[in-house]
Amino acid sequence: MATTYNNLYLDARKQLLSAGIESAQLEAREIVCAAAEKSREQFYRDLLLYASDPVEAKVNELVRRRLGGEPVAYLVGEWEFYGLPLEVTPAVLIPRMDTEVLAEQAILLARAAGEGARVLDLCAGSGCVGLAVAANVPECRVVLSDVSEEAIRLCKQNIRRNDLSARVTCVHADAMQKPPAELWDFDVIACNPPYIPSGDIAGLDPSVRDYEPRMALDGGEDGLNFYRAIAQNWKSALCLGGTLLFEVGMGQDRDVMGLLTRNGYQKVHSVPDTQGIQRVVCGTVEG
Repeated sequence: MATTYNNLYLDARKQLLSAGIESAQLEAREIVCAAAEKSREQFYRDLLLYASDPVEAKVNELVRRRLGGEPVAYLVGEWEFYGLPLEVTPAVLIPRMDTEVLAEQAILLARAAGEGARVLDLCAGSGCVGLAVAANVPECRVVLSDVSEEAIRLCKQNIRRNDLSARVTCVHADAMQKPPAELWDFDVIACNPPYIPSGDIAGLDPSVRDYEPRMALDGGEDGLNFYRAIAQNWKSALCLGGTLLFEVGMGQDRDVMGLLTRNGYQKVHSVPDTQGIQRVVCGTVEG
């Protein structure tokens, strides 16, 4: 018997809620939209229309996979960050609300730097942070950089998708090494590096541990490998007065602030997220 889009959505939401998925309402909507190839506006417009059998079957398949632990962002192939639609694949981390604090700080600094400000999103993944800066600071220029070729490919797709090709470019670079010659004189370097201690990865939620790329999670024995390398090696890529911004894991802020201080950064401080957790650590290069 045919069912409406609204009933498909309600049934999916009920199954997700029963499995303890907190964002069941949002995820059910995204699953139905993806299965029906509808925008959110089309979904709400068509709630009372009947869905075809293939759409119903697709919704059931996606819900089954979600209940098996697969993240909804990978199921639907996209996610929203700072108001921007971004394509995501299992080659990159799923953009998270926590990281909007990093984007926000980078946006403020890029605005303060004025016309022609240069911003680098290091360990860019999907490009979410750099693209948020470019979209909100029209006078700046942004470079997205990652060691993963698949991530760079995805960054390029997301640049095009958000009509930012005029001001955003991509460069392949390894954050653990010294910056290549073309990466220099940035007003802001924003970085969300891998920061989970290697020994903690086995205890992560299965939706993260089993599906998100380990290379984007594993920060070494104490979780600080990338912070050490970047604080030391990438200082030269900042202009005088430029700022390095790191997203950090819970409880890592003091260690990372210490690393920046020991490497000669000034005005070192941290910024909390909406939960009061110190989420971003900042340090400036001064003459």
